Amino acid sequence: MTTPRNSLDIAKPPAATRVVAAMSGGVDSSVVAALLQREGYEVIGVTLQLYDHGAAVHRAGSCCAGQDIHDARRVAEQIGIPHYVLDYESRFRDAVIERFAESYLAGETPIPCVECNRTVKFNDLLGLARELGADALATGHYVVGRELDNGHRGLFRAADANRDQSYFLYATTQEQLDLLRFPLGGIDKAQTRALAAELGLGIADKPDSQDICFVPNGRYADVIERLKPGAARPGHIVHLDGRVLGRHDGVLRYTVGQRKGLGLSTPEPLYVLRLDADSARVIVGPREALNVREIRLRDVNWLGEISLDALPPGGLDIAVRVRSTRPPREARLTRDDAGLRIELATDEEGVSPGQACVIYADAGPGARVLGGGTILRPELPHPAPRPSLALALT
Repeated sequence: MTTPRNSLDIAKPPAATRVVAAMSGGVDSSVVAALLQREGYEVIGVTLQLYDHGAAVHRAGSCCAGQDIHDARRVAEQIGIPHYVLDYESRFRDAVIERFAESYLAGETPIPCVECNRTVKFNDLLGLARELGADALATGHYVVGRELDNGHRGLFRAADANRDQSYFLYATTQEQLDLLRFPLGGIDKAQTRALAAELGLGIADKPDSQDICFVPNGRYADVIERLKPGAARPGHIVHLDGRVLGRHDGVLRYTVGQRKGLGLSTPEPLYVLRLDADSARVIVGPREALNVREIRLRDVNWLGEISLDALPPGGLDIAVRVRSTRPPREARLTRDDAGLRIELATDEEGVSPGQACVIYADAGPGARVLGGGTILRPELPHPAPRPSLALALT
């Protein structure tokens, strides 16, 4: 007789299923832990202390620090599950914060949440779950995991497109996906808060955490300068046609697509087109020069059944997202001598190196994640020449 599957899609009764619940101290992960405990699973709560050694107790909108650890512990006590706090601050600094700083100084716009999921959360924490003999690791992410015909699990966009976090989880490996569970993928945030209130959790109205947890007030340049003192080099702001328009205090203070805060007085609006860290240049130009039709990637993670070495001769019809705030756009994936090539069906504006390009099977709701990678610097329509010595001295 076949053992029926429980709500986590595991062929065991809940009482015989051990689950590690990743508890950040926020509403989402707390609800996951409480729901699983109520269903009768053997739940072990784990919280990772990632930075500040508790110094962020009074910082609003943070996660994995002082107040959040306290909140996670309080929820675990309330629902009656064991709870452990693991100090991963050194690991987080090396794997996430240092890479974040180095990427910005290289003229990129990194996404530390992707790197955190790729390394600390879904690598180290999954290793811990296996050591504890867990059948699954459950998180509060808004994304859907579902079993495929091949017996492995696939990653799909959440039911609530406004809360969908699949963009940040594209780097999850197949081995990790097979152990991960996302109980909130089929509901929206309002329903989650209603469940928190129903379960009597004191954090039901707690605000959401900010995207970059270790950057207070969004001032990432201050964090980078503290980590890498003296690393920001001043240089020139250069028009796409080669004209030197002004000076800047470091490329880390700019992002591709930026218009405001350039400190320029010009008759036409100008946008940041490229950050050239090697020559300390910020290259600007008209908005139409931001349009990109081709994208190249590095550090690709692939979850599709078709091998990247066996793509159809005409390529694979896909959809991609180049920013977490944008919907998937139709594209085609091909491979040539230079590697993977994504050709967009329509121009995409402000494609920034260091950001993620996430590949979906299609552009529809609930689409499957096929993988993704880090965007390489796209070619400018007319590369700006280096300013002459005479111009550089003016």
